[in-house]
Amino acid sequence: MFELTQSDYDILHAIENVVDGIAAMYGEHTEVVLHSLDVNNPSILKIVNGHITGREVGAPITNVALMKLYVGKDISEPYFSTSPDGKNLRSTTTIIRNPNKQPIGLLCINSNLDASFKSVVSALLPGAEQGSEQAGSQETFARSNEEMMNSSIEAVGAQVQEDNTIPPSKKSREIVTRLHALGVFKIKDSIQIAANSLDISTHTIYRYLRELKG
Repeated sequence: MFELTQSDYDILHAIENVVDGIAAMYGEHTEVVLHSLDVNNPSILKIVNGHITGREVGAPITNVALMKLYVGKDISEPYFSTSPDGKNLRSTTTIIRNPNKQPIGLLCINSNLDASFKSVVSALLPGAEQGSEQAGSQETFARSNEEMMNSSIEAVGAQVQEDNTIPPSKKSREIVTRLHALGVFKIKDSIQIAANSLDISTHTIYRYLRELKG
C-alpha cells in the first residue's frame, strides 16, 4: 500500500454509485463495501447493508480482504467467511487500480448464506406496492443497434400515443424530441432507422432536430 493521491480518491468516490447499484440489485442480504488502500488509513469509504457484518464507514480493512492483494487475481474466486456474529458469508473481492495499475481500493461483496430463502426472494422481487420500478417498461437486451433503436422507438412511441394531451399531428415530433433527449440520434444510422419505424422521411427528422438544436 501507499499514500493515495486526490486523483486516486476521485476514482474511488466515482465508484460509490456502483456500491449502491449492486446493493439495490441483490437486496438487504448482500453487503457491498468499498475499501480505501491508503497506507495512512486503509478503511471503509462506503458500505451498504453493513448490518450483515456490523461495520460502518471508517472501519478497518479485514485481514482476508488485504490478503487478496497478494493472490495475483484482480477479481477473486468466491470464498467463504464468517461475520462477527456467526453468519456464514459467500464473498468476492475486486481490486481497484489507478491508471498506473497501482491498487488503490477494494470492492467487496458479502452475501449472507444464512438468510431464509423466502426473505432472499422477497428482497430480490419486491412488490410493486413498495414503489419498485419493475412495473415499468420491459427491458430489451438488443443484439444490434437497429434492434435497440426499434425497441426504444416502440417504448417511447407507446408513451406518446397514450398521452392524449399531445395532438395526433404532433406525436411524431414528440417521439423524435424524446429520442433526441435520450441521445439516440448520436448512434450511427439512427435517423434512417427512426424514419423507417415512424414512417416519416429522414428530412422531417432532420428538420425536427434542427429546430430542437436551434
